[in-house]
Amino acid sequence: MEAEKMELKLYNTMTQQKEVLIPITPGKIGLYVCGITAYDFSHIGHARAAVSFDVLYRYLKHLGYEVNFVRNFTDVDDKIIIRANENGEDPLDLSNRFCEEYLVDMGALQCLLPTHQPRVSEHMDHIIKMIEKIIEKDCGYVVEGDVFFSVDKSPNYGKLSGQLLEHTRAGERVAVDSRKRNPADFALWKAAKPEEPSWESPWGPGRPGWHIECSAMSAHYLSPKFDIHGGGADLKFPHHENEIAQTCAACEDSGVNYWLHNGHVTINNEKMAKSKKNFKTIREITASYHPLALRHFLMSAQYRSPLSFSASQLESSSDALYYVYQTLQDLDEDLSPYREALSEDGGKAEQTPEGKDIIKKLKSEFESKMLDDLNTAHILTGAYQDALKFINANRSKLKKMQKKQRMSMLVSLVEIEKAAREVLDVLGLLTTLSYAEVLKEMKLKTLIRAEMGEEDILREIEDRITARNNKDFAKSDEIREKLTRKGIALMDFGKETVWRPCFPSQADSSN
Repeated sequence: MEAEKMELKLYNTMTQQKEVLIPITPGKIGLYVCGITAYDFSHIGHARAAVSFDVLYRYLKHLGYEVNFVRNFTDVDDKIIIRANENGEDPLDLSNRFCEEYLVDMGALQCLLPTHQPRVSEHMDHIIKMIEKIIEKDCGYVVEGDVFFSVDKSPNYGKLSGQLLEHTRAGERVAVDSRKRNPADFALWKAAKPEEPSWESPWGPGRPGWHIECSAMSAHYLSPKFDIHGGGADLKFPHHENEIAQTCAACEDSGVNYWLHNGHVTINNEKMAKSKKNFKTIREITASYHPLALRHFLMSAQYRSPLSFSASQLESSSDALYYVYQTLQDLDEDLSPYREALSEDGGKAEQTPEGKDIIKKLKSEFESKMLDDLNTAHILTGAYQDALKFINANRSKLKKMQKKQRMSMLVSLVEIEKAAREVLDVLGLLTTLSYAEVLKEMKLKTLIRAEMGEEDILREIEDRITARNNKDFAKSDEIREKLTRKGIALMDFGKETVWRPCFPSQADSSN
């Protein structure tokens, strides 16, 4: 797709309005996203940010842009040091372990690897050089081996977040330091403390403050001026506000054209956070739900909106995706006898008018939603559902059709499948596995949630068949309803009964 012909509108936090994306360099995008502080397994709030910007990355590539995507790891931080001391572990070893665990989670969620994944510990030279420039510009000052940024030297401080300088507190994660010229001044460099990792610097051994890392690494991998900076809504202040102040002080030609922030995941109307101990880890969820179901759930609201976590929402996402994959699997099976005929036809047969219309509407609706600030809410409904209904309504009729009519329908079904797959691919909901393999994985997760084995279900099916043969329909219905409460639907096909996952009935949906 040619990017220039598609106007992507993104909500810019700085201007508080949607703006058409106009890259600094035509056809290319520089994208920086703040990553995790690596000291524990990541929760689904982290997953929301990762998936939100993975969707942006994928869609930019879909539009034809060459994207330089940078997402950092904070591997030097107070929280890491505290956790490492509790474990009796080296802080860098601990952070490295959880960086790797995060990448495992990202792989499960189908998040593409960024172009660069820099770590703080590997970029001390860049950080120190930027701090030196800030001090040279008289925007930073040294106190007993610590270096602070002077917010009074930043005339636009607070513009991104709307925080007035007189109302701000320190941009630190610790209590206000009386040595600061202004309580809102924040640390660029922290003097070394016993039993903490440190690096040599012009101000003595120490380590960076929280904010300087992103300024230094974004400038190094992109340039001081680049297209898009992303992160969670909680990073607007102080982190992103301080980034702007630092980079502007150190670099004359600097700035970010579009600031994007994803909404929080909430649980019981509170932001999910490790500090509140109300979080669910990605591993905890994917132990009983397919990672694609979690990804679908994380995209079920527009990325800027808060997203309320619940088991019923995860069940809805799981059920919706199972239907998509089952439809495509059924189509694949029904097309199998005609693959050779399609190949011999060589594209001579035309699609049916209805098939053409289905594809046109599917693509138009998808692009319309995505171009409007990546609106993934209800993205697989509407025209997408119409496409699936068309598949299910026509795939079983193929054998009864005349040859010419059948060939046109075959071409239509193949093209609709391609369009449906393309949407899934851009959304990160298409894996390298076959449809059948994904369905099998989703059924295994259903069994885990139901606390049953395949043999348990087969036994229930046999008991139900016996009950029906004995005309004990009350017991037959009781077995079906019991399984439905556990998220297992029994489907009768003549004399054969099979099972598939379904949305659990209300009795068990709160579990």
